[in-house]
Amino acid sequence: MAKVFINPGHDVTLDSGAVNPIHGTRECDIARDAGKMLARYLCTAGCEVRTVQDDDLGYVCEQSNEWGADVFVSLHCNAFNTQAKGTETLYKSFNGQRLANDIQSQIIRSIQTTDRGVKKRDNLWVLNGTDAVAVLVEMAFIDNEYDHSLLMDDLDTIVRAIARGVTDYLGGC
Repeated sequence: MAKVFINPGHDVTLDSGAVNPIHGTRECDIARDAGKMLARYLCTAGCEVRTVQDDDLGYVCEQSNEWGADVFVSLHCNAFNTQAKGTETLYKSFNGQRLANDIQSQIIRSIQTTDRGVKKRDNLWVLNGTDAVAVLVEMAFIDNEYDHSLLMDDLDTIVRAIARGVTDYLGGC
């Protein structure tokens, strides 16, 4: 049984992450909700799942490593200038790129979002600190009104696509 570690970005009491300037929607809350849904879908698919949402990224990675996760998925909302929009998935390793491609392609096929692609990042703590195959999914831009509506109205669709991408990568759970 594959072990999937889910890290909803930011801590609900310490750091909200990005915030929509009009609606006040916080990244940490969307990531928390997405993490709960993703855990449920992956458990249903037969994966063993653990979720930790904490601003101490050393702790998050330590928990993933001690648990022996096969896959690590960090969930986030992007923000920039209220004009940028779309979905992108970040990775570091070769296998991370495969996982990122599986997740990104499932999301792009599932919702009307701008495909910002998969991108290699060597400077992200959670991609560097975990032994598992790791990705960071920027689901949409929380500060863009179109993307914000996707996060509010289609989060379940986005999360189901992420779950399919994970199970595609794993060949099931």
